[in-house]
Amino acid sequence: MKLRWGRIISVFLVFVLLISVGVYFIFFNKEEKLEQEEKTEEPAPIVEKKLQILDLESDTRPIAVMINNHKTAQPYQTGLNDAYLVYEIVVEGGITRMMAVFKDKDTATIGTVRSSRHYFLDYAQENDAIYTHFGWSPQAESDINNLNIDNVNGMVDSGFWRDEELKANGVPTEHTAYINIENILKVAKKRGYETTTTSKPLLNYSIDEIDLSTMEGAIKADSVYIKYSDYQENTFKYDAVNKVYNKYSGDTLRKDYVTGEPFAAKNIITYQVNNYSMDSYGRQEIDNIGSGKGYFISNGYAVPITWEKKSPAGQTVYKLLNGEELTVNDGITYIQIQPKNKTLEIE
Repeated sequence: MKLRWGRIISVFLVFVLLISVGVYFIFFNKEEKLEQEEKTEEPAPIVEKKLQILDLESDTRPIAVMINNHKTAQPYQTGLNDAYLVYEIVVEGGITRMMAVFKDKDTATIGTVRSSRHYFLDYAQENDAIYTHFGWSPQAESDINNLNIDNVNGMVDSGFWRDEELKANGVPTEHTAYINIENILKVAKKRGYETTTTSKPLLNYSIDEIDLSTMEGAIKADSVYIKYSDYQENTFKYDAVNKVYNKYSGDTLRKDYVTGEPFAAKNIITYQVNNYSMDSYGRQEIDNIGSGKGYFISNGYAVPITWEKKSPAGQTVYKLLNGEELTVNDGITYIQIQPKNKTLEIE
């Protein structure tokens, strides 16, 4: 009898054990399945793509700096790769001068800085930029004063410095002036200039790469030759790996004096305007108010565009041939305003 009850108890215990194991696996698998379902149902994190060249939500006011482009000064240029816009226009003697436009940067050295020419004010105004220069032509001085242009001038304002090493190596003094963003903002604060802006950026930008090859009138653009004069000839050569155009003056690759990096443009806008001498010194006037045709160049291709500037302070509007306003790739844009009837070769 005792043996019989022992067997019954053993069977009962085995039965209970089997039930427990079954219940454990049922609930464990269910819990694991629920966990897997919860993991599967979790939405992927959304990564917001933003422009690298500009923060479109920023209201920081741009800063424009006149850059010396005399051949003596070209090896000592620095800071241009921090700009989001670089204008180049002819001045007296067939030399060109550049104006680099910065926003939300703390660039430590920019230069070399040279004097103002009055038509560069049109492009400072279209960007609502604080205009930085070292001296001025008589017409630029008059316009800056009459138009109340917010400006920082190395002739009267502190914060500029001369590179003593360059001077010691025989570089003429006029080619040795530098400034930085911090010092420009100190002068702006002292003068009471607005350091925020409500103006929209000059250009429209695309976060995703724009393919120009399928656009109307597209041509290959691995090399862009822009002649300003016998003195100044530029060539932009396409670097297909980095998808930028490296800038050459003549046969010389232009590099940053401080970092050693090549000066590179993601986008190039080029068009021609009439220019002529306005005084015995040979200072220039340009017919930049009006409209005309040009090219937009990026990612190895060029497409024809139109441009229109209705007033000196008004923003230049660039359009594709279909009338759509131009959108450029995320990156530095060089705006090359070339004298009329000078050579432009796109290959």
